[in-house]
Amino acid sequence: MLLARALRAAAALRPSPRHPPRRLLSSSSPRALLPPPGAAPPLARSLWQLGGGGGWRTALLRPRRGSAGGVSCGCGGLHTEGDKAFAQFLTDEIKEEKKIQKHKSLPKVSGGWELEVHGTEAKLVRKIAGEKITVTFNINNSIPPSAEDETQEEQKPDEQEPDLTSTPNFVVEVIKDDTKQTLVLDCHYPEDEVGHEGEEESDIFTIREVSFQPTGESDWKDTNYTLNTDSLDWALYDHLMDFLADRGVDNTFADELIELSTALEHQEYIKFLEDLKSFVKCQ
Repeated sequence: MLLARALRAAAALRPSPRHPPRRLLSSSSPRALLPPPGAAPPLARSLWQLGGGGGWRTALLRPRRGSAGGVSCGCGGLHTEGDKAFAQFLTDEIKEEKKIQKHKSLPKVSGGWELEVHGTEAKLVRKIAGEKITVTFNINNSIPPSAEDETQEEQKPDEQEPDLTSTPNFVVEVIKDDTKQTLVLDCHYPEDEVGHEGEEESDIFTIREVSFQPTGESDWKDTNYTLNTDSLDWALYDHLMDFLADRGVDNTFADELIELSTALEHQEYIKFLEDLKSFVKCQ
């Protein structure tokens, strides 16, 4: 006991070295995170103090009131004068598009077709005499580029621009009861056949490809033979067109599909403008 007290007393009286050896603190040591006396507080703490606690990220990213080009709405997002002008432009554009909108609701297709719409994809279904006919199309990229055949001299100053028309590719599927195969016909509108009036009646759509696919499977097999009609015998091609006409897919149907697709495309365009406006305004 007396020996231990003597050793502690001797250690207390021993002079400390002038330059004590440095000891590297590991990053896991809490002392390593403490700043030396008189040093500026660490950056993380400064950001924390700006936000008054855990909300420092919001305070850092929110534009300051009165900063150049910044508009504060309390939502925490970036807003500029350009955004404000953009939102006003979209408001005016939506009003104009609604003024020229021909169909407030989607038009129906004659012939007993039932319509199913999923976003930009539409499906027309008809059942007759043990067969199910399905026509599917998507309005994305369905408006062809405007033709520039007319010169400026031929265009009248007061002539209005032609209405935009949606002419999507469409796929016809014919399913017979108690069969494991579906006849698939890929159809499209040739640009030189759409909108021509006063000419001899001709098919306004064409069959591009024909194939068989397994019934009930959503993924079609690329290994199944596909018939391209570019080099097809005209007699066989005419029989295929008659086959579709007998099932209600004829020129009348194709015309009504254009009207339906154009109305759906315009409806989705207005909805896109409204979503874009809400996104810009952060509402």
